[in-house]
Amino acid sequence: MPHIKLLQKIKKAVKAQPFADGKDSHSRFQHNNKKNQDILIHNIPFTFTCDEKEKLRCFTDHSIIIKGDTIQEFLPSKKVRGKKFDLIYDAGKRGGIVVTPGLINTHSHPPMYLMRSAMMLDEGESVDETIAAFPQWEQSMSDVDYAYSSIGDITEQQKSGITTTLSHFSSYTPLEVAARATKQNIVNAVSVASSVHPENSPELIKKLLKGRHESASQLAICFHYIYKAKPAVLKEVQKLSEQYDLLVTCHMAESPGVATKCKEKYGLGEVDTLGKYGLLNSRMIVSHSIYVSDKDIGKMIKNRVGVVHLPTSNVIHKSGTFPLWKFRDKDGGQFLSLGTDGVVSKSRLDLLSEAYQTRITHLYGRTIKFGSLFKMMTVNSARILNMPDRGRIMPGMKADLAFWKLKDRGFIPFDQKNPMTILGNLITHGGRMVRDVMINGEFIIKGRYHQFINESKLLEILQKRHMEMRKRVKK
Repeated sequence: MPHIKLLQKIKKAVKAQPFADGKDSHSRFQHNNKKNQDILIHNIPFTFTCDEKEKLRCFTDHSIIIKGDTIQEFLPSKKVRGKKFDLIYDAGKRGGIVVTPGLINTHSHPPMYLMRSAMMLDEGESVDETIAAFPQWEQSMSDVDYAYSSIGDITEQQKSGITTTLSHFSSYTPLEVAARATKQNIVNAVSVASSVHPENSPELIKKLLKGRHESASQLAICFHYIYKAKPAVLKEVQKLSEQYDLLVTCHMAESPGVATKCKEKYGLGEVDTLGKYGLLNSRMIVSHSIYVSDKDIGKMIKNRVGVVHLPTSNVIHKSGTFPLWKFRDKDGGQFLSLGTDGVVSKSRLDLLSEAYQTRITHLYGRTIKFGSLFKMMTVNSARILNMPDRGRIMPGMKADLAFWKLKDRGFIPFDQKNPMTILGNLITHGGRMVRDVMINGEFIIKGRYHQFINESKLLEILQKRHMEMRKRVKK
């Protein structure tokens, strides 16, 4: 398969040296067996997670027992007795660690990472003008560029505590390579109506379905805007989505111009167009959704459509303000999540700053609680991606965990009598990086070092390819 050769080439170019842990008493890692099948995350001072009823909880002095890729037990540390573990991670050492579920990013464009600084974020007069400039840059990039770009984007996300990412793009291979190279959980949404790759169609999805069970990424379908897809394409997308239980995603109601074009083409608004073609359901994920009516919102909630809020992108591109309170007042808060978008819409790829931007953006209406923001990055995101085994720390969940250093400028001081103040500090202090990250029971980042990607080499390659891309665009 073509992506295997590309993967081998890239992995050789950016291969990392494993982090030398467990060599002295300073380390949090104690290795007893190289298999690392049975892992104990021990003596965690503070763990934030939603419980089985999706109530946000803060657990003190707890431990997590992991077998393979799954959490087996979550219990008070004093109850851990007698069992031998292949690996013990002591979260209580040196000031302690705060543990959360790995964050879930429901909208991003990783292959565009090379375009950071290529397009000034506020140069365009409108989002439509900015979007019109994308193809010139994207068409100057090869699949190798896209693959390196995707790895750059995903590794930056991982260092911000993100363990699952939905990618919206026109090419499958770069994200499959990135998933294998970084070990990230990736929903690989491939466009069937692309300006950059006009040859893309539902037939491409049918071909990709043949290798779906051997893939490291999860196949999905996307189209940039609804009006860009022909009726026959929407009909075929609905059939494929239903037959193979595939997620479908698109940008929706991002600007008045986009909404108008849909009405001109289909005679209906975007929500009603999705409904007409059988796509208004729980497999549908729409991003932005700014210019929607009260009736539209009611239909989206009734049909359990996932909605991705992108407040930073909306501000930078002068798109408008998402009607968050209208969704929440109609009991649609459970279907709201957050995304990073791409580097031309948000320079720093982390969800915590998106959560804080959400709080600031909607503060003049009412105050959105930190707990609600936390759910938008965890349980809500897992719900709309149809991943019931992610987004929480409890038995039976996949072991996707983010480890944050407690003795940190962003956490201290906090109210020891009210540990929930730690969560507020986590969200409001920008630029935070995790200390360690676990995905599917495997440590991907240890002591802030990526275990599979040499970031220094990667950055050198990205810079070189970025400058080469600039020369091609100027021509």
